[in-house]
Amino acid sequence: MRTLYVRIIVMTMAIMIASALIAFAATNIYYQHFLKPENDKKVTHIAENIVDLFEESPNQSIADYLTAMTDLGYTFYLVTPAGDAETFGNPFSSEELDQREINHVFRGNTYHGIANYPWKPFVTGFFDNEVKNTIGVPIQVNGDTHALFIRPNSAQQFGEMRIFLAILLFLALLFSFLLVLASTRFIVKPIKKLTEATRKIAAGNYHLKLDVNRKDEIGRLASDFATMSSSLARTEEKRQEFVSNVSHEIQSPLTSIQGFSQALQEEEMSEEEKRRYLAIIENESKRLSALSKQLLTLSNLDSEVDINDFVPFDLAEQLKEVVLTMEWQWREKQIAIELDIHPTTIVGDPKLLQQVWVNLISNAIRYTDLGGEISIYIATDKYHVQVMVEDTGIGISEVDVPQLFDRFYKVDKARTRTENSTGLGLSIVKKIMEVHGGTIMVESELGKGTVFTVSLPQK
Repeated sequence: MRTLYVRIIVMTMAIMIASALIAFAATNIYYQHFLKPENDKKVTHIAENIVDLFEESPNQSIADYLTAMTDLGYTFYLVTPAGDAETFGNPFSSEELDQREINHVFRGNTYHGIANYPWKPFVTGFFDNEVKNTIGVPIQVNGDTHALFIRPNSAQQFGEMRIFLAILLFLALLFSFLLVLASTRFIVKPIKKLTEATRKIAAGNYHLKLDVNRKDEIGRLASDFATMSSSLARTEEKRQEFVSNVSHEIQSPLTSIQGFSQALQEEEMSEEEKRRYLAIIENESKRLSALSKQLLTLSNLDSEVDINDFVPFDLAEQLKEVVLTMEWQWREKQIAIELDIHPTTIVGDPKLLQQVWVNLISNAIRYTDLGGEISIYIATDKYHVQVMVEDTGIGISEVDVPQLFDRFYKVDKARTRTENSTGLGLSIVKKIMEVHGGTIMVESELGKGTVFTVSLPQK
């Protein structure tokens, strides 16, 4: 399987080669359509000047004249009326030429071989040193018409330049390849670190430190990855803490039930002690049952199971029912209940929201002293419905408020003097609020009381 490093190198080199081919083809097209006609015209003009200059001095040798002209950077191919041919200057790579073209020049016409040279997609004809790729003009030598074919001597004019350009191109490709290797390694290195970190996270190691100091997308990816790793580490810590708390909450009543069950097997025990032990066993069993129900509720809320019963209902009527259901509790403590509510229709899951009111009101009753007061209000605006549960109870310290909704979190002993508290109630309340798109806030002061404010969206 190819690595990303190899893929980037292969892709980059393929792009470079493809770009070079496209650029060469484009340059060749430009030469064929624009430069070649101009080159043909220029060489034709030079050929005519060479002929005119020779014919002005008819006594000189044509061979000496053309040999001298080669120093100007041109190659000549001279054909006599008898069909004999002679090259002056750099030899042609091919002397093949149709006899009809030669006869055409003998008749006093000009042969435009440069303009009519065959087009090749990736090979420019500028450097093709063939007789076909020349300009042919008639020239008078000792009264006879000869055919003179001329073209620039590219080897003489551009020989050193071609070598220089070839070396330059080779070095450019070499250094480009080396730079691609280095830059690709620079790009891939942090990705390899992220890959290794992913394997470690899959193995359960969430405490990772990625040494990737970059400001680009890979740097941001590494930063987000580190954030995710920290989040997973915190989640794992909470999971372990949750398992530990659940084990503790279950083990404690089980130990009590086991101990008192063994004690009941003793023969020497009064009826009063038996009833007391049985009452303890019953209370611990109820505590276990309540804990299991709360854990099941939390599990369903986390996985959003059975949370699709959103219907419109009267919030005020539901609050009244909850208060009446708990009447024996607040009457037993002689607590005054104040209801400032009015008919308010909301959309939500009635069963889940009932758990919210039961939890908040039961907490208010539990932590309000004898003869205290509990007030329940409904306030509405264009976007929200707010329910406030206010008590004159013992209050909550500032230290405990931020952690109040954490699972299994219990405040100081004064606040948790009841034995049936599991520390899950407010966690369930907060989760139900999240499911409904709402919020819950708490304001409290030790010795003065607490206010829970639930805010639900108007739908």
